Amino acid sequence: MRGYKFCCDFRYLLILAAVAFIYIQMRLFATQSEYADRLAAAIEAENHCTSQTRLLIDQISQQQGRIVALEEQMKRQDQECRQLRALVQDLESKGIKKLIGNVQMPVAAVVVMACNRADYLEKTIKSILKYQISVAPKYPLFISQDGSHPDVRKLALSYDQLTYMQHLDFEPVHTERPGELIAYYKIARHYKWALDQLFYKHNFSRVIILEDDMEIAPDFFDFFEAGATLLDRDKSIMAISSWNDNGQMQFVQDPYALYRSDFFPGLGWMLSKSTWDELSPKWPKAYWDDWLRLKENHRGRQFIRPEVCRSYNFGEHGSSLGQFFKQYLEPIKLNDVQVDWKSMDLSYLLEDNYVKHFGDLVKKAKPIHGADAVLKAFNIDGDVRIQYRDQLDFEDIARQFGIFEEWQDGVPRAAYKGIVVFRYQTSRRVFLVGPDSLQQLGNEDT
Repeated sequence: MRGYKFCCDFRYLLILAAVAFIYIQMRLFATQSEYADRLAAAIEAENHCTSQTRLLIDQISQQQGRIVALEEQMKRQDQECRQLRALVQDLESKGIKKLIGNVQMPVAAVVVMACNRADYLEKTIKSILKYQISVAPKYPLFISQDGSHPDVRKLALSYDQLTYMQHLDFEPVHTERPGELIAYYKIARHYKWALDQLFYKHNFSRVIILEDDMEIAPDFFDFFEAGATLLDRDKSIMAISSWNDNGQMQFVQDPYALYRSDFFPGLGWMLSKSTWDELSPKWPKAYWDDWLRLKENHRGRQFIRPEVCRSYNFGEHGSSLGQFFKQYLEPIKLNDVQVDWKSMDLSYLLEDNYVKHFGDLVKKAKPIHGADAVLKAFNIDGDVRIQYRDQLDFEDIARQFGIFEEWQDGVPRAAYKGIVVFRYQTSRRVFLVGPDSLQQLGNEDT
């Protein structure tokens, strides 16, 4: 009986132990679950903290980048302010305000476009000042430098007779086609900036544009003063140029002769503020001179050019890499005759008069046909005319004589209504006449 009681007590103890063990296991499981939840929450919090830290680091990096960009911008603005202060001081010291406010209004501002060729620029300035000093109130002189080449800046500021402007362009250049020279894009930007300055800030009515590798003729300023009158009277004239593309010494003779042309010559030219108002908003990114030669931009207007050039380009080295220099630029004849343009009647150049004037010259010229055009022209006394069929035919004839063969937008260099005129050997004029040129001149029956 005692043994049975002991056995029952042992079973109760086992049951109690089992209950206690189960209870302990349940508590352990609950505790582990709680710890697991806390651990998961801690890991999630850590991940969130890490994400926030990375985000903060990124924001700090961005802010640092902005700070660096702002510092660079501040440096540029500071440099520009210094340049502007120097320009204001230069203007004040040279009395440009008094000059502009003078009773005698300027005919045109003269700006020399420069960059990094101090030796060329010095030669150009000396050539200009040789003839400009006596007419300085009529033709205030500016040097516009693109960039910060120290020798160019120092040279320009050393002259009291001119005003220095500086174009600082920090915007990157993106060319439209692979392999293009960035220089042509920067030149176009510089031209727009300089002309905007002179027309809109200084309020000139006309501007003459020269480059830093040019010399001028003795009658350069009188020529442009006469041209200014034409520019004001005849709105079909887009610009006055001192340049003839076929102005090589073997092709010119008469220093008094002027012509209208459908092809923009460039290289020493004058335009009015009204024309710039039209061009400035749509100025091209590059190749501004070729752009001006497009019919959509000159819109039927023409250019006045001389037979004998009033400017000479000596820049064999430059952005165009000396292209055509030996053949076309070096042999150019610079006029050396002091023409009294004030006494000359230039009304024949007005649109209503010129078609008849030029048409009569062409009509009187003796026509020649067939091969050996050069030999035939040489053996005829007086003016001659040669008709070409198309561009290829023109290029072939031009090559025989040695004049420019190039066309742009359907117009040969120096042409008027498809006709290119030049002297050959003597005072004889040669007219290369297009297929419909005579019809345009009203000489269909010639």
